[in-house]
Amino acid sequence: MGSIFYLMGKSASGKDSMFRMLAEDKELGLKTVTMYTTRPRRSGEEDGREYFFRQEAFLLQKQEEGQVIECRTYETVLGPWRYFTLDDGQIDLGRFHYLMMGTLESYENTKKYFESRGRQVLFPVYIEVEDGERLLRAVKREMCEKEPHYKEVCRRFLADSEDFSRERLDRFEIDRVFQNQELLVCKEEIKAVILEKMKESVVY
Repeated sequence: MGSIFYLMGKSASGKDSMFRMLAEDKELGLKTVTMYTTRPRRSGEEDGREYFFRQEAFLLQKQEEGQVIECRTYETVLGPWRYFTLDDGQIDLGRFHYLMMGTLESYENTKKYFESRGRQVLFPVYIEVEDGERLLRAVKREMCEKEPHYKEVCRRFLADSEDFSRERLDRFEIDRVFQNQELLVCKEEIKAVILEKMKESVVY
């Protein structure tokens, strides 16, 4: 049975870079699952690569069809943005291990989805960066956008303090924190834990 290694962290903690490096590591051989979102595409993003970019009507249709594994909504200064994962055939736990990325809320809902089907397959991977450094990274990234939205950067930064509080991490039984001060060092620490976890299961 395969496992799902679920990467989480506050905004600008380096999740995207970490996700890419872990997904590209041939020794790990992790499969990925492309999520869906209703938010606008950012500069350099492509449909089906970072996300599948869809309209609200598409999400409503999939909810009616019972294909939504998890869905969360962000109330942004540009309106509500929804991110969701579908049971659309991308996941085959009988053959592969997977790498996914999301929030504590999406982790919880994905965990519930698979546990309701008799599968305890999720393993949390939480990364963290010192707040001052994280804010600088977020601002620098937004400066590269054609139309920067600094209010949204500030909103997300403050919201993350509540979303990823120690109390909430404890509630989700996330007791291991990977410090992402040096990307390569942190990646190797995570890789070692994933390899050890993979040894505990058998993929058919």
